Amino acid sequence: MRSQIASFINYVQVERGLSPNTVIAYRSDLEKFARFCVTRKLPLAGVGREQVVDFLGRLYRQGLDSRSVARQLATLRSFFRFLLQEEILRRDPTEHIESPRVWKRLPKFLSLGEVERLLAQPDAATLLGLRDQAMLELLYATGLRVSELVNLKVGDVQLEAGYLRCLGKGSKERVVPLGRKAIAAVEAYLQRARPRLVKRRASAHLFLSRRGQGMTRQHFWHLLGGYVRTAGIRTRLSPHGLRHSFATHLLERGADLRSVQVLLGHADISSTEIYTHVAQERLKQVYRAYHPRA
Repeated sequence: MRSQIASFINYVQVERGLSPNTVIAYRSDLEKFARFCVTRKLPLAGVGREQVVDFLGRLYRQGLDSRSVARQLATLRSFFRFLLQEEILRRDPTEHIESPRVWKRLPKFLSLGEVERLLAQPDAATLLGLRDQAMLELLYATGLRVSELVNLKVGDVQLEAGYLRCLGKGSKERVVPLGRKAIAAVEAYLQRARPRLVKRRASAHLFLSRRGQGMTRQHFWHLLGGYVRTAGIRTRLSPHGLRHSFATHLLERGADLRSVQVLLGHADISSTEIYTHVAQERLKQVYRAYHPRA
C-alpha cells in the first residue's frame, strides 16, 4: 500500500496542485489507514466497505470527533477514486459509506475593542516590534491565512497602489486591498526594520526572523499567543481567529457575503456561509430599529 500512497501523494501535489498543508494532511490520514491495515494483515485488494467502517469506528473509539472522522473518510474517498482511475482497483470500498454529519461551528472572533488592544501590543520602538505590528495589522486588514502571510514576498505588496497579491489554496492567486493603517505599518517595517533584519542574506520574503530567514507559521503562532496574553484577551486565539474577525467585522458593517468570499479566497460560497450568523444578527437589529411593531 505504501507505493500506492506515494503515487497518490505525488498526484495531488503535482497534478492537482494542492497546498503543502493539504498534502501533509492527506499523507497523515493515509499513513494512519495503512497502519490499521498492517495490524489487520489486510492487503489493499482486500479492503471492503466493512473494513473501512471498522477503521472509522476505531477512530471514534480513540476520541476523534465527527469533523475529524469526516475528513479521514474524505481522504479515503479521494485515494480509492485515484486507484480506480489508475485501474489499480476495480471497486471503491467507500462508495456507499455515508459521511458523518458535521455541525458547523461558529468561528471564534474578537470584538473591535479586543482587536485594538491586540494591535497595540507590539513595541514599535524595536525592530521585531515593528515587524510584529506590520504582520498583525496586515493579517487583520486582509483576512489572509497565516500560511499566505508568512509566504508573502516583498514584491507581492504594492503599498502605493494599496493592494497585495497572495497565493492561496490550490496555488490560486488573488488580489486583496490594504487599509491605510496596514500600509503605514508595513511601510515603517520596510524602511526601519527589514533592512537590518535581512543582514547580509538575500531573501525575497517580506517578513523575516531575527536571523534574517523567512518567518514560519509556528513562529508567528507563538508570537500571537504572547500578544493575546499581554492584551488580556481570554479567548484562545489562533492566527485564523484574526481572519474570522476580519470577515465578521466586514459583515457587521454591511458587506455582502459574495464580496467577503472573494476577499477570503473561498472557492465555494458555502465556506463563507458560516459567517451568516453575523448577517442574521444585523437583520434583527435593522428589523427592531425600523419595523413599527418590532
